[in-house]
Amino acid sequence: MGLFDVVSGALNNGGQGGENSLAHIAMQLVTDPKHGGLQGLLQSMQTNGLEKHAASWVGTGANLPISADQIRSFLSSGQLQQFAKQLGLSESDVAGGLAKFLPDVIDKLTPDGKVPQGDLLAQGLGLLKGKFFGN
Repeated sequence: MGLFDVVSGALNNGGQGGENSLAHIAMQLVTDPKHGGLQGLLQSMQTNGLEKHAASWVGTGANLPISADQIRSFLSSGQLQQFAKQLGLSESDVAGGLAKFLPDVIDKLTPDGKVPQGDLLAQGLGLLKGKFFGN
């Protein structure tokens, strides 16, 4: 299953649809230049004692599970509040949803066990373009 499939599935199953889904929130986290994108997210995890989790999600082996409380340890309260408002959910529900979804998103963004360099949003749009319109 590729990144496109993961995102498509989440868009169909999460939140209130399209822009209000957990997929959208997860993609915001890994593409947000204000917080350093994927590299910044992984660094925040490492700084907060979740280096083994981050390494497992990037690596080619099994992903370590994460709890909602662990999500809260590396995301700011302000971020969770913003996401909860976007989704019309509680912060606990958002943290729980991200705990289930984020490991797979990061795993799919790093299929070779390496963090991609550059603009993930542009790379993702290129993948979508290729999926819909061919190369």
